[in-house]
Amino acid sequence: MNDIDYEIIPGITSAIGSAIYSGIPLTHRRYSSSVLIATGHEDPLKKKLSVNWKNISNTVDTIVILMGLENLSKILIQLEEGGLSKKTPVAIIERGTREDQKIIIGNIGNIIKKIKENNVKPPSVIIIGKVVLLSNKLSWFKSQVC
Repeated sequence: MNDIDYEIIPGITSAIGSAIYSGIPLTHRRYSSSVLIATGHEDPLKKKLSVNWKNISNTVDTIVILMGLENLSKILIQLEEGGLSKKTPVAIIERGTREDQKIIIGNIGNIIKKIKENNVKPPSVIIIGKVVLLSNKLSWFKSQVC
């Protein structure tokens, strides 16, 4: 149409790329046999939201949330109501796969406070589950850990 050369290059979703750069495997023989990737920011014009956070907490071992920073408090309340403990590990990966990547590690009970203390901004990927505990052990990419 405009005679502009282009090339389509398949990429890796930020859910996986951010996890890899943070040393967090989304599945692990000992900690997680299943993973769910969901949006944390559904279209507000939808009549009914699709993600049922209460049910998710009992169906998968690892939860990855994209675009969920703004709604995280509400999401965590629902995950707790569904059965997750306040001690469930949580990682927030800000600017994942970039040289200025920052990882905030906490748990459901304290992650909101840590987000505020560290002034975390989008874009961020949120990972919830025991696999977060492997970050320090498997991390290969130098990033700021809080």
